[in-house]
Amino acid sequence: MNQLAINIHDKFYLNSTDNTRKQVIKNLELTLKNNEFVCLVGPSGCGKTTLLNILAKLDTQFTGTIELQPKHIEPRVGYIFQNPRLLPWRTVRENIQLATGAKTDVLDFFLDSMGLADEKDSYPEHLSLGMSRRVSIIRAFATDPDLLLMDEPFVSLDPPTARLVRQLLMDLWSKRPHKVLFVTHDLREAITLADRLIFLSTSPMSVISEVAVTIPRKERHLEMKIEKFRQQLFIDYPQIAELL
Repeated sequence: MNQLAINIHDKFYLNSTDNTRKQVIKNLELTLKNNEFVCLVGPSGCGKTTLLNILAKLDTQFTGTIELQPKHIEPRVGYIFQNPRLLPWRTVRENIQLATGAKTDVLDFFLDSMGLADEKDSYPEHLSLGMSRRVSIIRAFATDPDLLLMDEPFVSLDPPTARLVRQLLMDLWSKRPHKVLFVTHDLREAITLADRLIFLSTSPMSVISEVAVTIPRKERHLEMKIEKFRQQLFIDYPQIAELL
């Protein structure tokens, strides 16, 4: 079983005006198990996106280690941003193939799974935001990553569309599971999706609580179950309420 061990001792930004340091992450330790879906929950500006950028190797200026164990090799990472970032002059199929080189049968599987089989030759300007988000999910999954990073991918979607895309995501993940690190401000969304919740402090960011979600996945569509679990979290971990 491969585990991803994250140990970031220090991450800071340097203020170019007065040359002072602002520490963003301090002594953050986190382990992701094989095919585990983990949600990161924390206040705005605490450093969640910075952490994802470090894991995606977009930011290498930090002190610490990130290791895929027991292989001890650099993990292959897929990244789903808040903005779908599709090339407007490429079709849905071309956007995915350009990034992944996916074969036709593999691509058709993903398009079918995300309800986009009829849109494969459409250009991004003809897609709704929800459809564009689904294309970005396919593009990341099709790279067969060791770790899939998702930075609030459903933000700004209306509630019905967000529910639909979340369900499609979980259907796809159940068929082709990966280690997932998912950032959200929505605690109900986190409970619906995650195997485990990681609650993060204000900056400099560190882990303050880890909670396993014990609701069976087949019952995650029941609002009453989600709300009961959420309320119990506030009772068991009163510090969480201050973060949200």
